[in-house]
Amino acid sequence: MTTIKELNPKEVWDHFDAICQVPRPSKREEKIIDFLLNFAKERGIEAKRDTIGNVVMRKEATPGMENKPTVILQSHMDMVCEKNSDKVHDFDKDPITPIVDGEWVRADMTTLGADCGIGMAAQMAVLTDPEAKHGPIECLFTVDEETGLTGAMELEDDMLTGKILLNLDSEDDGEIFIGCAGGIDTLADFSFEKESVDTTTFPLLVEVKGLLGGHSGDEINKGRANANQLLVRFLWNVDQAYGIRIANIDGGNLRNAIAREASAVIVVPKAKKEEIIARFNIFRSDMEHEWEMTEPNLDLHIGSTDQPEFVIDQDTQFRLLNALMSCPHGVLAMSYRMPGMVETSTNLASVKFKDSKIHITTSQRSDLGSGKIFAASSVEAVFQLAGANVKHSDGYPGWAPNPDSPIMRIVRDSYESLFNQKPDVKSIHAGLECGLFLTKYPQLDMVSFGPTIRQAHSPMERIEIKTVEKFWAHLLDVLAKV
Repeated sequence: MTTIKELNPKEVWDHFDAICQVPRPSKREEKIIDFLLNFAKERGIEAKRDTIGNVVMRKEATPGMENKPTVILQSHMDMVCEKNSDKVHDFDKDPITPIVDGEWVRADMTTLGADCGIGMAAQMAVLTDPEAKHGPIECLFTVDEETGLTGAMELEDDMLTGKILLNLDSEDDGEIFIGCAGGIDTLADFSFEKESVDTTTFPLLVEVKGLLGGHSGDEINKGRANANQLLVRFLWNVDQAYGIRIANIDGGNLRNAIAREASAVIVVPKAKKEEIIARFNIFRSDMEHEWEMTEPNLDLHIGSTDQPEFVIDQDTQFRLLNALMSCPHGVLAMSYRMPGMVETSTNLASVKFKDSKIHITTSQRSDLGSGKIFAASSVEAVFQLAGANVKHSDGYPGWAPNPDSPIMRIVRDSYESLFNQKPDVKSIHAGLECGLFLTKYPQLDMVSFGPTIRQAHSPMERIEIKTVEKFWAHLLDVLAKV
Protein backbone atom coordinates (compact mmCIF):
# COMPACT_ATOMS: atom_id res chain seq x y z
CA MET A 1 0.00 0.00 0.00
CA THR A 2 1.26 3.48 -0.90
CA THR A 3 2.01 5.77 2.02
CA ILE A 4 2.08 9.56 1.98
CA LYS A 5 5.88 9.51 2.34
CA GLU A 6 6.04 8.06 -1.18
CA LEU A 7 4.05 10.95 -2.67
CA ASN A 8 5.39 14.04 -4.41
CA PRO A 9 6.44 16.64 -3.51
CA LYS A 10 8.30 14.51 -0.98
CA GLU A 11 9.47 17.41 1.18
CA VAL A 12 5.89 18.61 1.74
CA TRP A 13 4.40 15.17 2.43
CA ASP A 14 7.25 14.24 4.79
CA HIS A 15 6.56 17.31 6.89
CA PHE A 16 2.81 16.67 6.77
CA ASP A 17 3.36 13.10 7.96
CA ALA A 18 5.42 14.42 10.89
CA ILE A 19 2.67 16.94 11.74
CA CYS A 20 0.07 14.13 11.77
CA GLN A 21 1.98 12.43 14.59
CA VAL A 22 1.51 15.42 16.90
CA PRO A 23 -1.83 16.04 18.66
CA ARG A 24 -3.01 19.60 17.99
CA PRO A 25 -6.61 20.26 19.09
CA SER A 26 -7.69 23.88 19.19
CA LYS A 27 -6.82 25.58 22.49
CA ARG A 28 -4.55 22.63 23.37
CA GLU A 29 -1.62 23.30 21.04
CA GLU A 30 1.24 22.84 23.51
CA LYS A 31 2.59 19.73 21.77
CA ILE A 32 2.57 21.23 18.28
CA ILE A 33 4.16 24.46 19.57
CA ASP A 34 6.99 22.39 21.08
CA PHE A 35 7.26 20.42 17.84
CA LEU A 36 7.68 23.60 15.81
CA LEU A 37 10.22 25.15 18.18
CA ASN A 38 12.24 21.92 18.22
CA PHE A 39 12.07 21.77 14.42
CA ALA A 40 13.59 25.24 14.27
CA LYS A 41 16.20 24.58 16.96
CA GLU A 42 17.44 21.37 15.32
CA ARG A 43 17.96 23.18 12.02
CA GLY A 44 19.38 26.43 13.33
CA ILE A 45 16.33 28.42 12.17
CA GLU A 46 15.58 31.66 14.00
CA ALA A 47 12.28 31.28 15.86
CA LYS A 48 10.23 32.94 18.57
CA ARG A 49 6.80 32.56 20.11
CA ASP A 50 4.54 35.17 21.61
CA THR A 51 2.51 34.98 24.80
CA ILE A 52 -0.57 33.35 23.25
CA GLY A 53 1.54 30.68 21.52
CA ASN A 54 1.96 31.92 17.94
CA VAL A 55 5.32 30.95 16.44
CA VAL A 56 7.35 32.89 13.84
CA MET A 57 10.40 31.49 12.04
CA ARG A 58 12.71 33.46 9.78
CA LYS A 59 14.91 32.47 6.85
CA GLU A 60 17.33 34.73 5.04
CA ALA A 61 17.05 35.41 1.33
CA THR A 62 18.80 33.10 -1.10
CA PRO A 63 21.98 34.63 -2.61
CA GLY A 64 21.23 37.44 -5.04
CA MET A 65 17.68 37.98 -3.73
CA GLU A 66 18.51 39.95 -0.59
CA ASN A 67 16.84 43.11 -1.91
CA LYS A 68 13.48 41.47 -2.45
CA PRO A 69 10.70 42.36 0.02
CA THR A 70 10.08 40.08 2.98
CA VAL A 71 7.21 37.64 2.40
CA ILE A 72 5.17 36.21 5.29
CA LEU A 73 3.87 32.65 4.86
CA GLN A 74 1.02 31.93 7.26
CA SER A 75 -1.09 28.99 8.38
CA HIS A 76 -2.71 27.89 11.65
CA MET A 77 -1.38 25.00 13.72
CA ASP A 78 -4.61 23.74 15.33
CA MET A 79 -7.05 21.31 13.73
CA VAL A 80 -10.73 20.46 13.99
CA CYS A 81 -11.10 17.21 15.98
CA GLU A 82 -14.07 15.24 14.67
CA LYS A 83 -14.54 11.47 14.46
CA ASN A 84 -17.26 9.00 13.68
CA SER A 85 -19.17 7.99 16.80
CA ASP A 86 -17.95 4.38 16.58
CA LYS A 87 -14.27 5.35 16.17
CA VAL A 88 -12.06 5.10 19.28
CA HIS A 89 -9.60 8.01 19.11
CA ASP A 90 -8.19 10.42 21.69
CA PHE A 91 -7.22 13.63 19.90
CA ASP A 92 -5.11 14.70 22.88
CA LYS A 93 -2.88 11.62 22.64
CA ASP A 94 -3.35 9.68 19.41
CA PRO A 95 -1.72 10.49 16.07
CA ILE A 96 -3.75 10.98 12.92
CA THR A 97 -3.48 8.08 10.48
CA PRO A 98 -3.24 9.41 6.88
CA ILE A 99 -4.36 6.92 4.22
CA VAL A 100 -3.70 7.15 0.48
CA ASP A 101 -7.05 6.39 -1.14
CA GLY A 102 -6.72 6.59 -4.91
CA GLU A 103 -6.24 10.23 -5.88
CA TRP A 104 -6.84 11.46 -2.35
CA VAL A 105 -5.39 11.30 1.15
CA ARG A 106 -7.85 10.87 4.01
CA ALA A 107 -7.70 9.77 7.65
CA ASP A 108 -9.05 6.69 9.40
CA MET A 109 -12.57 7.81 10.42
CA THR A 110 -11.29 11.10 11.86
CA THR A 111 -10.58 14.53 10.50
CA LEU A 112 -7.28 14.57 8.60
CA GLY A 113 -6.05 17.99 9.65
CA ALA A 114 -5.01 18.96 6.13
CA ASP A 115 -6.82 22.13 7.17
CA CYS A 116 -4.31 23.64 7.83
CA GLY A 117 -1.60 21.02 8.25
CA ILE A 118 -0.73 21.08 4.57
CA GLY A 119 -0.07 24.83 4.81
CA MET A 120 2.22 24.21 7.79
CA ALA A 121 4.02 21.48 5.85
CA ALA A 122 4.58 23.83 2.90
CA GLN A 123 6.04 26.48 5.22
CA MET A 124 8.39 23.94 6.77
CA ALA A 125 9.41 22.75 3.31
CA VAL A 126 10.29 26.31 2.24
CA LEU A 127 12.37 26.68 5.39
CA THR A 128 14.34 23.47 4.72
CA ASP A 129 14.52 23.29 0.90
CA PRO A 130 17.97 24.43 -0.27
CA GLU A 131 16.71 24.74 -3.85
CA ALA A 132 13.92 27.22 -3.10
CA LYS A 133 14.56 30.74 -4.48
CA HIS A 134 13.15 33.62 -2.46
CA GLY A 135 13.74 36.87 -0.67
CA PRO A 136 13.59 37.09 3.13
CA ILE A 137 10.92 34.77 4.57
CA GLU A 138 8.85 34.94 7.76
CA CYS A 139 6.73 31.88 8.58
CA LEU A 140 3.86 32.57 10.97
CA PHE A 141 2.07 29.63 12.65
CA THR A 142 -0.99 30.75 14.63
CA VAL A 143 -2.93 29.02 17.40
CA ASP A 144 -6.66 28.49 17.86
CA GLU A 145 -7.90 29.50 14.44
CA GLU A 146 -10.72 26.98 14.42
CA THR A 147 -12.52 27.83 17.65
CA GLY A 148 -11.90 31.52 18.20
CA LEU A 149 -9.19 33.00 15.97
CA THR A 150 -7.43 33.74 19.25
CA GLY A 151 -3.93 33.56 17.82
CA ALA A 152 -4.69 36.13 15.14
CA MET A 153 -6.56 38.34 17.59
CA GLU A 154 -3.71 38.37 20.12
CA LEU A 155 -0.76 38.33 17.72
CA GLU A 156 1.82 40.62 19.26
CA ASP A 157 2.83 43.79 17.46
CA ASP A 158 6.52 42.96 17.04
CA MET A 159 6.14 39.48 15.54
CA LEU A 160 6.16 40.44 11.85
CA THR A 161 8.19 42.80 9.68
CA GLY A 162 7.00 41.82 6.19
CA LYS A 163 4.31 43.67 4.25
CA ILE A 164 3.26 40.82 1.94
CA LEU A 165 1.36 37.86 3.39
CA LEU A 166 0.52 34.56 1.71
CA ASN A 167 -2.20 32.78 3.68
CA LEU A 168 -2.00 29.03 2.94
CA ASP A 169 -5.38 28.11 4.41
CA SER A 170 -7.55 27.91 1.27
CA GLU A 171 -9.05 24.68 -0.01
CA ASP A 172 -9.61 24.98 -3.76
CA ASP A 173 -6.96 24.59 -6.43
CA GLY A 174 -7.44 27.16 -9.17
CA GLU A 175 -9.00 29.72 -6.85
CA ILE A 176 -7.25 32.73 -5.34
CA PHE A 177 -8.95 34.46 -2.45
CA ILE A 178 -8.64 38.17 -1.77
CA GLY A 179 -11.41 38.55 0.82
CA CYS A 180 -13.43 36.61 3.39
CA ALA A 181 -16.52 36.84 5.54
CA GLY A 182 -16.57 38.09 9.09
CA GLY A 183 -18.29 36.07 11.79
CA ILE A 184 -19.81 35.96 15.24
CA ASP A 185 -21.14 33.18 17.49
CA THR A 186 -24.50 33.36 19.25
CA LEU A 187 -24.81 31.15 22.32
CA ALA A 188 -28.06 30.31 24.11
CA ASP A 189 -28.46 28.59 27.48
CA PHE A 190 -31.60 27.09 29.00
CA SER A 191 -31.83 26.05 32.64
CA PHE A 192 -34.09 23.13 33.45
CA GLU A 193 -35.52 21.27 36.41
CA LYS A 194 -35.07 17.51 36.62
CA GLU A 195 -38.31 15.57 36.93
CA SER A 196 -38.81 11.91 37.76
CA VAL A 197 -39.60 9.50 34.95
CA ASP A 198 -43.14 8.18 34.79
CA THR A 199 -43.01 4.39 35.22
CA THR A 200 -45.78 3.97 32.65
CA THR A 201 -43.52 5.33 29.88
CA PHE A 202 -41.10 3.58 27.52
CA PRO A 203 -37.59 4.93 26.74
CA LEU A 204 -36.47 5.39 23.13
CA LEU A 205 -33.21 6.49 21.52
CA VAL A 206 -33.61 8.56 18.32
CA GLU A 207 -30.48 8.95 16.17
CA VAL A 208 -29.52 10.91 13.07
CA LYS A 209 -26.26 9.74 11.48
CA GLY A 210 -24.47 9.42 8.15
CA LEU A 211 -24.67 13.08 7.11
CA LEU A 212 -21.88 14.73 5.15
CA GLY A 213 -21.55 17.71 7.44
CA GLY A 214 -18.55 19.83 6.55
CA HIS A 215 -17.29 23.37 6.98
CA SER A 216 -20.05 25.80 7.88
CA GLY A 217 -18.52 28.41 5.58
CA ASP A 218 -17.43 26.40 2.55
CA GLU A 219 -20.30 23.88 2.52
CA ILE A 220 -23.22 25.93 3.84
CA ASN A 221 -24.61 26.44 0.32
CA LYS A 222 -24.33 22.83 -0.85
CA GLY A 223 -27.72 21.65 0.29
CA ARG A 224 -26.51 19.49 3.15
CA ALA A 225 -28.77 18.49 6.01
CA ASN A 226 -28.15 19.58 9.60
CA ALA A 227 -28.53 16.68 12.06
CA ASN A 228 -29.82 18.99 14.79
CA GLN A 229 -32.59 20.25 12.54
CA LEU A 230 -33.64 16.77 11.39
CA LEU A 231 -33.75 15.46 14.95
CA VAL A 232 -35.76 18.38 16.27
CA ARG A 233 -38.09 18.20 13.29
CA PHE A 234 -39.13 14.71 14.41
CA LEU A 235 -39.19 15.52 18.12
CA TRP A 236 -41.34 18.62 17.65
CA ASN A 237 -43.91 16.80 15.53
CA VAL A 238 -44.14 13.71 17.72
CA ASP A 239 -44.40 15.89 20.83
CA GLN A 240 -47.33 17.76 19.28
CA ALA A 241 -49.09 14.46 18.58
CA TYR A 242 -48.21 12.33 21.63
CA GLY A 243 -46.72 14.46 24.39
CA ILE A 244 -43.26 12.89 24.70
CA ARG A 245 -40.76 13.81 27.40
CA ILE A 246 -37.09 14.54 26.71
CA ALA A 247 -34.21 13.29 28.84
CA ASN A 248 -31.26 14.32 26.65
CA ILE A 249 -30.27 15.80 23.29
CA ASP A 250 -26.70 15.54 22.00
CA GLY A 251 -26.21 17.07 18.58
CA GLY A 252 -23.22 18.43 16.67
CA ASN A 253 -19.92 19.52 18.14
CA LEU A 254 -18.11 22.51 16.66
CA ARG A 255 -19.27 26.04 15.94
CA ASN A 256 -17.81 25.97 12.42
CA ALA A 257 -19.01 22.50 11.40
CA ILE A 258 -22.43 21.53 10.06
CA ALA A 259 -23.83 18.95 12.49
CA ARG A 260 -23.40 15.41 11.10
CA GLU A 261 -24.84 13.44 14.01
CA ALA A 262 -27.47 14.05 16.66
CA SER A 263 -29.37 11.88 19.12
CA ALA A 264 -32.08 12.19 21.74
CA VAL A 265 -33.29 10.03 24.62
CA ILE A 266 -37.05 10.38 25.04
CA VAL A 267 -39.76 8.61 26.99
CA VAL A 268 -43.17 7.95 25.44
CA PRO A 269 -46.46 6.51 26.65
CA LYS A 270 -46.17 2.71 26.54
CA ALA A 271 -49.52 2.43 24.81
CA LYS A 272 -48.27 4.71 22.01
CA LYS A 273 -44.78 3.20 21.53
CA GLU A 274 -45.58 1.20 18.39
CA GLU A 275 -47.54 4.10 16.93
CA ILE A 276 -44.61 6.46 17.47
CA ILE A 277 -42.15 4.00 15.92
CA ALA A 278 -44.44 3.67 12.91
CA ARG A 279 -44.59 7.45 12.65
CA PHE A 280 -40.77 7.56 12.76
CA ASN A 281 -40.55 5.07 9.92
CA ILE A 282 -42.75 7.33 7.81
CA PHE A 283 -40.56 10.29 8.79
CA ARG A 284 -37.43 8.34 7.81
CA SER A 285 -38.90 7.51 4.40
CA ASP A 286 -39.85 11.15 3.85
CA MET A 287 -36.38 12.37 4.82
CA GLU A 288 -34.61 9.83 2.61
CA HIS A 289 -36.66 11.11 -0.32
CA GLU A 290 -36.24 14.77 0.62
CA TRP A 291 -32.44 14.48 0.96
CA GLU A 292 -31.68 11.80 -1.62
CA MET A 293 -29.75 14.20 -3.85
CA THR A 294 -27.40 15.62 -1.23
CA GLU A 295 -27.32 13.11 1.66
CA PRO A 296 -27.06 9.62 0.13
CA ASN A 297 -25.88 8.05 3.42
CA LEU A 298 -28.56 9.52 5.68
CA ASP A 299 -29.17 7.05 8.53
CA LEU A 300 -32.16 7.56 10.85
CA HIS A 301 -32.76 5.10 13.66
CA ILE A 302 -35.13 4.59 16.59
CA GLY A 303 -34.93 1.88 19.22
CA SER A 304 -35.25 1.03 22.89
CA THR A 305 -32.69 2.26 25.40
CA ASP A 306 -32.08 2.33 29.14
CA GLN A 307 -34.57 4.17 31.30
CA PRO A 308 -33.13 7.67 31.94
CA GLU A 309 -32.61 9.00 35.44
CA PHE A 310 -34.77 12.05 34.76
CA VAL A 311 -36.58 14.10 32.14
CA ILE A 312 -36.45 17.88 31.79
CA ASP A 313 -39.38 19.90 33.01
CA GLN A 314 -42.33 20.36 30.68
CA ASP A 315 -42.05 24.16 30.41
CA THR A 316 -38.37 24.10 29.39
CA GLN A 317 -39.04 21.30 26.91
CA PHE A 318 -41.81 23.33 25.28
CA ARG A 319 -39.63 26.43 24.96
CA LEU A 320 -36.56 24.47 23.81
CA LEU A 321 -38.29 22.50 21.06
CA ASN A 322 -40.05 25.58 19.71
CA ALA A 323 -36.84 27.62 19.73
CA LEU A 324 -34.83 24.91 17.95
CA MET A 325 -37.64 24.37 15.46
CA SER A 326 -37.66 28.11 14.70
CA CYS A 327 -33.93 28.75 14.72
CA PRO A 328 -32.67 29.61 11.22
CA HIS A 329 -29.93 27.56 9.62
CA GLY A 330 -28.24 27.85 6.24
CA VAL A 331 -27.89 30.58 3.63
CA LEU A 332 -29.72 33.78 4.52
CA ALA A 333 -28.58 35.90 1.56
CA MET A 334 -26.56 35.51 -1.63
CA SER A 335 -24.20 38.23 -2.75
CA TYR A 336 -25.06 40.68 -5.52
CA ARG A 337 -21.57 42.18 -5.34
CA MET A 338 -19.93 38.83 -6.12
CA PRO A 339 -22.59 36.76 -7.92
CA GLY A 340 -22.61 33.10 -6.97
CA MET A 341 -21.11 33.73 -3.52
CA VAL A 342 -22.91 33.41 -0.19
CA GLU A 343 -23.22 36.76 1.54
CA THR A 344 -24.81 35.83 4.88
CA SER A 345 -25.42 32.51 6.64
CA THR A 346 -26.01 30.92 10.03
CA ASN A 347 -25.20 27.49 11.42
CA LEU A 348 -27.14 25.67 14.15
CA ALA A 349 -23.95 24.00 15.31
CA SER A 350 -24.56 22.10 18.54
CA VAL A 351 -27.06 21.24 21.27
CA LYS A 352 -25.60 19.85 24.50
CA PHE A 353 -27.09 18.91 27.89
CA LYS A 354 -24.74 19.33 30.87
CA ASP A 355 -25.74 19.28 34.53
CA SER A 356 -28.97 21.30 34.62
CA LYS A 357 -28.18 23.42 31.55
CA ILE A 358 -28.79 23.11 27.83
CA HIS A 359 -26.10 24.81 25.75
CA ILE A 360 -26.83 25.78 22.15
CA THR A 361 -24.09 27.08 19.86
CA THR A 362 -24.78 28.87 16.59
CA SER A 363 -22.41 30.70 14.24
CA GLN A 364 -23.16 33.54 11.83
CA ARG A 365 -21.07 34.74 8.87
CA SER A 366 -21.40 37.61 6.43
CA ASP A 367 -19.37 39.64 3.97
CA LEU A 368 -21.13 42.65 5.47
CA GLY A 369 -20.72 43.77 9.07
CA SER A 370 -24.37 44.78 9.17
CA GLY A 371 -25.41 41.41 7.72
CA LYS A 372 -23.44 39.55 10.37
CA ILE A 373 -25.11 41.53 13.17
CA PHE A 374 -28.58 41.11 11.64
CA ALA A 375 -28.13 37.33 11.40
CA ALA A 376 -26.93 37.13 15.01
CA SER A 377 -29.80 39.33 16.16
CA SER A 378 -32.33 37.11 14.37
CA VAL A 379 -31.02 34.04 16.19
CA GLU A 380 -30.92 35.97 19.47
CA ALA A 381 -34.55 37.03 19.05
CA VAL A 382 -35.70 33.41 18.63
CA PHE A 383 -34.02 32.28 21.82
CA GLN A 384 -35.00 35.38 23.79
CA LEU A 385 -38.64 34.67 22.96
CA ALA A 386 -38.07 31.19 24.37
CA GLY A 387 -36.66 32.59 27.60
CA ALA A 388 -33.06 31.51 27.09
CA ASN A 389 -30.02 33.41 28.26
CA VAL A 390 -28.31 34.64 25.09
CA LYS A 391 -24.84 36.07 24.54
CA HIS A 392 -22.56 36.73 21.58
CA SER A 393 -18.86 36.18 21.07
CA ASP A 394 -16.63 39.12 20.24
CA GLY A 395 -16.70 38.06 16.59
CA TYR A 396 -14.07 38.73 13.99
CA PRO A 397 -13.87 41.15 11.05
CA GLY A 398 -14.11 40.28 7.40
CA TRP A 399 -11.36 40.94 4.89
CA ALA A 400 -12.48 43.41 2.24
CA PRO A 401 -11.31 42.42 -1.27
CA ASN A 402 -8.70 44.60 -2.98
CA PRO A 403 -8.95 43.92 -6.73
CA ASP A 404 -5.81 46.06 -7.30
CA SER A 405 -3.62 44.02 -4.95
CA PRO A 406 -0.05 43.73 -6.33
CA ILE A 407 0.52 40.31 -4.72
CA MET A 408 -2.78 39.06 -6.13
CA ARG A 409 -1.56 39.90 -9.64
CA ILE A 410 1.71 38.02 -9.06
CA VAL A 411 -0.10 34.96 -7.70
CA ARG A 412 -2.69 35.04 -10.48
CA ASP A 413 -0.16 35.45 -13.28
CA SER A 414 2.07 32.75 -11.82
CA TYR A 415 -0.77 30.23 -11.79
CA GLU A 416 -1.76 31.03 -15.36
CA SER A 417 1.84 30.79 -16.55
CA LEU A 418 2.51 27.48 -14.80
CA PHE A 419 -0.73 25.66 -15.62
CA ASN A 420 -2.06 27.48 -18.70
CA GLN A 421 -5.29 28.19 -16.87
CA LYS A 422 -6.77 31.40 -15.49
CA PRO A 423 -7.53 31.05 -11.78
CA ASP A 424 -10.71 32.43 -10.27
CA VAL A 425 -10.05 35.45 -8.07
CA LYS A 426 -12.77 35.72 -5.45
CA SER A 427 -13.84 36.18 -1.86
CA ILE A 428 -14.59 33.20 0.41
CA HIS A 429 -17.53 32.81 2.77
CA ALA A 430 -15.39 30.98 5.32
CA GLY A 431 -13.51 33.08 7.85
CA LEU A 432 -9.77 33.58 7.43
CA GLU A 433 -7.36 35.20 9.84
CA CYS A 434 -6.45 37.88 7.30
CA GLY A 435 -9.02 40.40 8.49
CA LEU A 436 -7.57 40.27 12.00
CA PHE A 437 -4.00 40.64 10.74
CA LEU A 438 -5.03 43.89 9.08
CA THR A 439 -6.10 45.34 12.42
CA LYS A 440 -2.53 44.90 13.73
CA TYR A 441 -0.63 45.36 10.46
CA PRO A 442 -2.79 47.57 8.22
CA GLN A 443 -0.06 47.83 5.55
CA LEU A 444 -0.29 44.13 4.64
CA ASP A 445 -0.98 43.11 1.04
CA MET A 446 -2.51 39.63 1.28
CA VAL A 447 -3.76 36.72 -0.77
CA SER A 448 -4.85 33.18 0.11
CA PHE A 449 -4.45 29.99 -1.92
CA GLY A 450 -3.97 26.26 -1.40
CA PRO A 451 -4.61 22.74 -2.71
CA THR A 452 -8.03 21.10 -2.95
CA ILE A 453 -9.46 19.87 0.35
CA ARG A 454 -12.95 18.45 0.55
CA GLN A 455 -15.28 18.07 3.55
CA ALA A 456 -12.99 19.77 6.01
CA HIS A 457 -14.18 19.67 9.63
CA SER A 458 -15.62 16.17 9.16
CA PRO A 459 -14.22 12.62 9.23
CA MET A 460 -14.66 12.57 5.45
CA GLU A 461 -12.01 15.28 5.08
CA ARG A 462 -9.62 14.52 2.22
CA ILE A 463 -6.96 16.29 0.17
CA GLU A 464 -6.38 15.79 -3.56
CA ILE A 465 -2.85 14.55 -4.15
CA LYS A 466 -2.18 16.10 -7.55
CA THR A 467 -3.19 19.55 -6.33
CA VAL A 468 -0.57 19.44 -3.55
CA GLU A 469 2.12 19.14 -6.22
CA LYS A 470 0.59 22.08 -8.08
CA PHE A 471 0.31 24.10 -4.85
CA TRP A 472 3.99 23.55 -4.07
CA ALA A 473 5.14 24.50 -7.58
CA HIS A 474 2.91 27.57 -7.46
CA LEU A 475 4.19 28.67 -4.06
CA LEU A 476 7.85 28.36 -5.12
CA ASP A 477 7.18 30.28 -8.34
CA VAL A 478 5.43 33.09 -6.47
CA LEU A 479 8.28 33.41 -3.97
CA ALA A 480 10.80 33.62 -6.82
CA LYS A 481 8.77 36.32 -8.61
CA VAL A 482 7.87 38.65 -5.75
